[in-house]
Amino acid sequence: MASLTPELQTCIDTDVAGALREDVGSGDLTALLVPDDQAAEATVIVREHAIVCGQAWFERVFTLLDAGISVDWAVNEGDAVQADDLLCTVRGPARAILTGERAALNFLQTLSATATAANAYSVAVAGTSAVILDTRKTIPGLRLAQKYAVRTGGAQNHRVGLYDGILIKENHIVSAGSIAAAVATAQALKANVIIEVEVETIDEAQQAMSAGADRLLLDNFTTEQLRAAVELRDTSFAGITLEASGGVTLNTVDDIAATGVDFISVGALTKDVRAVDFSMRFRAI
Repeated sequence: MASLTPELQTCIDTDVAGALREDVGSGDLTALLVPDDQAAEATVIVREHAIVCGQAWFERVFTLLDAGISVDWAVNEGDAVQADDLLCTVRGPARAILTGERAALNFLQTLSATATAANAYSVAVAGTSAVILDTRKTIPGLRLAQKYAVRTGGAQNHRVGLYDGILIKENHIVSAGSIAAAVATAQALKANVIIEVEVETIDEAQQAMSAGADRLLLDNFTTEQLRAAVELRDTSFAGITLEASGGVTLNTVDDIAATGVDFISVGALTKDVRAVDFSMRFRAI
């Protein structure tokens, strides 16, 4: 399971506060139908296979609403669960549990979906040297949360944002005048980050390698082109890493991994997530 760094703890507080602000607003009118002193117990079950992720967000929803709510987990973060498995039991004031139900489940279903996708792709390339990476194609406002979910699922993170890595794309190259000029300018920044160049042909790959790029993003290369890029790197440019990207699916990722690339970036991990189906069953006590 990925660790909760201080930065991520702050992110959790911010994410949850924002979610409650947009959902609860000035107050939960429907919850006022429930007696103020009513206690309740709610259980959360999963209706399909998933990798559990988002427990800290789930818990924070309830603790922000009422410190008297407890959450007892039957599974750990990062565990694989199957249909009808019990995830947790929530106990405390009924009003607060009802108010937090949707926001808490939204975090759990979204982050578990990301972790589940990351796990599926990671399992698909097991036994190869390829590592699955995410991208910046994340849900707005949930960048760090989804990056955490990717790690929980067993994949790794690409750069978090525009500030912690240099990825030179076609428009950067056009503006700079050439691949060599763009790489040289990036090196002059002395930013102490990976300098990566997106290329679309073997000729561009050779230019980027010759220019001294640290990594190449091989955009929409066929498997034959990927093998050619790997051979070029292994023959003349040892130390440069290669990342395949574009149109990667669970049906193609193993063939891509078999070409010998170091990384495979998959936007679908965070962009095309389908929420995991969780259900909260409530009873007054």
